[in-house]
Amino acid sequence: MTHPTTAASVPFDTRPLTQRVDRAAVRAFSKELRASGRTQNEVTASIVGFGVVLVFLAGMMLIGAVTSRSSFLVELSEMAPFFVVLSVAALFGVVVTFFSQMRAATRRYRLDRFARANGMSYTPQRANPSLPGMIFNTGSRRQSFDLVRGDEPRAVEFANYVYTTGSGKHRSTHRWGYVAVKLDTPLPHIVLDATGNNSLFGSNLPTLYTKQQRLSLEGDFDRHFALYCPEGYERDALYLFTPDVMARFIDNAAELDVEIVDDWLLMYTKRNASTTDPATWEWLFGAVAAVLDKLDQWERWRDERMLQAASGDGHAAFSAATGSRTAGSLPFTPPAGLLRPPPGVAPEGRRLTTRFPWLLTGLCVVAVAVPWLLDLFSAG
Repeated sequence: MTHPTTAASVPFDTRPLTQRVDRAAVRAFSKELRASGRTQNEVTASIVGFGVVLVFLAGMMLIGAVTSRSSFLVELSEMAPFFVVLSVAALFGVVVTFFSQMRAATRRYRLDRFARANGMSYTPQRANPSLPGMIFNTGSRRQSFDLVRGDEPRAVEFANYVYTTGSGKHRSTHRWGYVAVKLDTPLPHIVLDATGNNSLFGSNLPTLYTKQQRLSLEGDFDRHFALYCPEGYERDALYLFTPDVMARFIDNAAELDVEIVDDWLLMYTKRNASTTDPATWEWLFGAVAAVLDKLDQWERWRDERMLQAASGDGHAAFSAATGSRTAGSLPFTPPAGLLRPPPGVAPEGRRLTTRFPWLLTGLCVVAVAVPWLLDLFSAG
């Protein structure tokens, strides 16, 4: 697997990810996780599950043998090969589950030691993570796992995420890796859809946005990202994405989809973000470091619409005092004595307007309808 290179150099210790581990220490760590309720013993659950199935099938067959007209012993002898095959299959399932759990336990142990070595913390899993991004408000059975979290210089969370959509034979499982960076102030809803990870049918994001909200930026930025911002917030997006900020995203996050929503900066990837691969951590740490020192500039931003909502004549007072005739929102710090918008985003800037994926839906309908029609005509 290849990884984009990063321009930023972030010192951190990756040795716990690759060095040999003490099996006794891994078992002790796994026992600690189970005792605290943070993980479950899937091997024991598998053994119990297979045992229940075996007992149920055996009971059904014995009942059938007893109630049939043929000899009971003959029935038992005929069922013996079936029970042997079923028992071997059950044993194979338990062995596969055991080794799979051992690998998972080793991964958790490595990630926990990696987090500790770099001043962070590790959590094996969390159901329904309370993040506002687009991937966290879709589907069901939402689960984050292998969460590595740091609190300095600000809260940052690296994790993997899975959720399901549909039901029955149409159920699909979606897997993402993400990085969540906590901001000190809410910002307008802005999405950077990376063009480098799109599929043949366009964006790989679970949510699509109307074209009227697409903002074209200068330089090569449009070649790497499609930027969406709420209508009326174009000036704000230009303030947030200055040429130096755009260059940092191109150099360090061109393979990541980015979402700014409420007071979170979220980066998404279709591969695992929390992994035992040092190259992945170098890539993601570099992407985070590239934007962290620009967040102070972002957090000075204020939405003038909040001032208008709080005071009908607030904008007029500011315009009269400064001679400003501009409307909308501006990144400004009024002189002492004048009203300044409070932190926050007006309702019209809090969420982008979404659109329905008509093209993809149409292709899916055609893919289902064509074989059905061919079968219908051939049968006729």
